[in-house]
Amino acid sequence: MRIHSHRPQRTLARAAEVSGVGFLTGAHVQLRFLPAPPSSGVVFVRTDLQPAVSIPAHVDQVTGTARRTTLGHLPGQVGLVEHVLAALAGLRIDNCRIELDAPEPPGLDGSALGFVDALGRAGLQLQSASRPVWAVNAPIVLERSGATLTLHPLAEDEFRISYFLDYGAFSPLGRQTHTQEITPGEFVRGVADCRTFLLESEAEELRRQGLGKSTTTADLLVFGPHGPIDNSLRYANEPARHKVLDLVGDLALLGADLRGHVVAYRSGHPLNVELVRALHRRLSRTETVTRQVA
Repeated sequence: MRIHSHRPQRTLARAAEVSGVGFLTGAHVQLRFLPAPPSSGVVFVRTDLQPAVSIPAHVDQVTGTARRTTLGHLPGQVGLVEHVLAALAGLRIDNCRIELDAPEPPGLDGSALGFVDALGRAGLQLQSASRPVWAVNAPIVLERSGATLTLHPLAEDEFRISYFLDYGAFSPLGRQTHTQEITPGEFVRGVADCRTFLLESEAEELRRQGLGKSTTTADLLVFGPHGPIDNSLRYANEPARHKVLDLVGDLALLGADLRGHVVAYRSGHPLNVELVRALHRRLSRTETVTRQVA
């Protein structure tokens, strides 16, 4: 990997708050976004614990990827972080303290839009430190259980994600694709309001596990034999767009910007995080060699 360029780091101009019910626990959650110093990164703080527990939003802290991304160790875990991280990364907010009084953020409507709106109202502040933008010299390809995830080099100066969703020929959720350039404006216009989704059978299994009992089919996209139950799509390919949103959130765990084209086929949180781990190893090696040469 190589450094493509640099840009100024950014944080919030002022604090922002979001509240709502957690999808998994059904508890009321209060979340606060707070400005943070340069190069401090994004840190979740569980204020409901005594003493409060801080959990950096970094791939080293990932402890779960089953249907959601979880950071930290019990009792100081925080799960379903991908939508919050996508909102911050999509807006290019690099340094932020996130205080919350529950083991998950508010679920809101299952998208990142509520977080994006709150962050937008708070405003952004440029900081004195710079943030490197990294690029790959050759494709990085990962494959697992029929899913693939590849980061390709790009001649253009941009970061792009393509997602190919395929649940099989007999699924109530048809095959669909979406390609999105990831800039703050394009993120807000193209994927920020795309909601999480699952099949009716998956929703029933989560309820059997005691999760999501307060969440109804009107709160997020649940696909039955004839399409969404008690809900309607915002885009014909909203599920594929939401998968792009999830990728933006999971890739934020690298703590660095990327240039290139991510192409995903049936990828989910496990493979997303595996790519971040592979990139982190390469970044660490490159930074070590650079220090030795200097």
